[in-house]
Order: sequence, then structure tokens, then C-alpha cells
Amino acid sequence: MKFRLPLAGWILLAMGLGVLIGYTIFLSAPDKASATEIAGHISIVSDVFLRLIKMLIGPLVFSTLVVGIAHMGDAGAVGRVFGKAMLWFMTASLLSLAVGLIMANVLQPGQHLALPLPPVDATTSLQTSAFTLKGFVTHLVPRSFAEALANNEILQIVVFSMFLGVALAALGEKAQGLIRLTDELAQAMLLITGYVMKLAPLAVMAAMASTVAINGLSILATFAVFMRDFYLGLGVLWVLLVLAGTLFLGRRVFSLLHLIKEAFLLAFATASSESAYPKLLAALDHFGVKRKISSFVMPMGYSFNLDGSMMYCTFAVLFIAQAYGIEMSIGTQILMLLTLMLTSKGLAGVPRASLVVIAATLVQFDIPEAGLLLILGIDTFLDMGRSATNAVGNSIATAVVAKWEGELTTEPQTQAEIADEGAPAAKSMAS
Repeated sequence: MKFRLPLAGWILLAMGLGVLIGYTIFLSAPDKASATEIAGHISIVSDVFLRLIKMLIGPLVFSTLVVGIAHMGDAGAVGRVFGKAMLWFMTASLLSLAVGLIMANVLQPGQHLALPLPPVDATTSLQTSAFTLKGFVTHLVPRSFAEALANNEILQIVVFSMFLGVALAALGEKAQGLIRLTDELAQAMLLITGYVMKLAPLAVMAAMASTVAINGLSILATFAVFMRDFYLGLGVLWVLLVLAGTLFLGRRVFSLLHLIKEAFLLAFATASSESAYPKLLAALDHFGVKRKISSFVMPMGYSFNLDGSMMYCTFAVLFIAQAYGIEMSIGTQILMLLTLMLTSKGLAGVPRASLVVIAATLVQFDIPEAGLLLILGIDTFLDMGRSATNAVGNSIATAVVAKWEGELTTEPQTQAEIADEGAPAAKSMAS
């Protein structure tokens, strides 16, 4: 039997090769400007890959979600799944923020920082805005579905798709033609996704090479303590998420982790949760999650369940406060945690959202915003861990909600379906 290296293996190989190429450029380039220029050319591959993924996300979310909701049958079922998903998301967000807060207090990463601190009046050029309930609620509803698609506003696409899915379910037989058409669109988008994913190893190699070419590896040594503590915190969060998954899924949670390994590595290497979305959807199919659940819960998770990003927010804010010698009482830290529970949801979908949320929080609690400059240089390396954690958190959340709804098939049933009908990603979602 001919050996074929799985995609996860190709991604790992591409990561190593990318680091080697990037470091070679970093050492051989005459100056940083030249290295940056070369890195810009190399990153074309990864940029194109991420743009292709973004091109697919909107239509994929729309088509799979509309068909999934249409097959739920009624608005009551939609509301029930929505409530269960939000219960898990809010609990997971609170847990993630608390882990970041506790780990920062225990490890004290900002103490004895052997780096010059940026002047307190230095600016970060990040656009921050205050969270308002009115702004958050009105942003949920798209002014135009076409605008939501064009801007990849996932939450707005979800809102429109929920209305359309419920309407199609209410129409019954009259809507079967449109449901079949939307189902066919979903199958086409999944097929295109398969084509795009063939570029994943090249995109990973380019992303790693361009990052290392600009920053080198010495920046990792400079921030070794902070990065070590942050990834240790992420490790604790991973363990807690898996334990939570085990409570509801039993030992099957480890099968889920095995299935999402390619999506995990892809999110890590590209520092983008979006790049992992199609792979996560396919992995959940193979795990036995009905598409009508995964196509609903996953897009919501991308707005409300960013566990890695949540943990980073409290960890980074306390790190900066410690670096400037600012004492924050337990009461103040709890207030900050509760504030982040709200503001992080209000800024979902904003580019580099974690940094924007952190900047706004620093200003609100009278901590120098300039402290962000301490971590901007390594943010890409931190974002890799955040994105991969978000992928893990959303996959576990979706599987648990499916279990609660009785829409998770057993392992023997899932294997039988795969054997009889091929990969679930390629079959009709009429079930």
C-alpha cells in the first residue's frame, strides 16, 4: 500500500520549511527594509489563500445555515439551539477570561521585565471605540444582506440566514425547490473549499517564512518569558475545555480532537481562525454532528466563543499593568473581567480584535495604552495560539450542543454512514 502523508503532516513540514526559509532571508538581507520587501513578495501566497477562504466563508455559512434551519422544522427548535449555544459560549468566555486573569496573577509575566518601557504618551494608532448596547444590537442586523456578504460580517449573515431558514421551514412544500437550490449551493461551496485547501501547505510555508524573515527568531528569545507564560495559560485552558467536553461527550472528545488536528494546525500556522472553518465543519461531520447543528452553532461561535482571544485579553492587560508597576485590586480585576465579557462581544469581527479590545480596556482602567507596543512585535506568534484555541473551543462547543439536542450520532452509526455514503461533507443535508 502506497504511503500518503496526511494534510496535517504536510502542514507541519511546511511550517518547518517556512521557518528555515524565513530565517535564511533574515540573516542574508542587508537590512530590515529589504527583508520586509522580500517577505511581502513571499506572503502573496498566504494572502491569496486567506482571501480565498474569506471569499468562501460568507456563501458557505449562508447556504449551510439556511438549509440546516429549514430542516429543523420550526422557530422553537432554532430558539432552543440558540439558547443552549449561548449558555455554553457565555460560560466558556467567563472561564477563558478567568484563566487569563489567574495565570497572569500567578506567573506575574510583567514583573522584572528586562526591556525598556515605551513612553506612557506613545500612541499605538489602533482605532478604539466605546462599547454601547445600542451600537452592538443595531450592528447585529444587516442594512443589506449583500453588504453583510461583501464585508464578511458573519453575525449579520447568521441573522439573515436564521430568518430565511425559519421562513422556508414555515412554507413547507412550497419552499422545497429553493431549499434544494440552496443545498446545491452548499455542496458547490464545499467542493470549492476542497480545491482551496490543496494550497494550505504552501500558504502555511509562506506565512511562516514572511513572519520570520521580518522578525527573525531573536524576538522570541527577547519575549521568551511572556510567550512561555502565555502558552502555559493556553495549555491550562485547553485542558479545561477538554475536561468540559469529556463531561458531556465522554472519551469521544479525544476522537474529536484527532479529527480537528488539521484544522488546528492550519489555524495555528496562518494565525487565522477563519482558515480553519471549512475543515472544522468537515471534521464535525465525520464526528457525527448533524449539519443543521454545526452550520448554526459554528458561525455563532466565531463571534461569541473566541476562547483563546478572551484568555489573551485579561492576560495581556495584567501583563502591561505589571510592566508599568500598576497595582490592580481583586475588585478592579473582576470589574475588568466583567467589562471584557461585554466589550469583546461588541467588537467581534473587527480586524485584530484582541488588540482593539485590549487598547480600549487599558484606556478605561487608566493603564498606559503605550504598553501595547511591548507585545505588538510578537502579536503574530501569540495570534497563532489564540486562533488554534478558538478552533478547539468552537468544535467542542458545537459537539456538546449537538449532544444536548440528540443530533450527535454514535461512533458506529457515523462510521456506517461514512462507509455507505462517503464523506458527510459531500452528501445532502436533508437528514
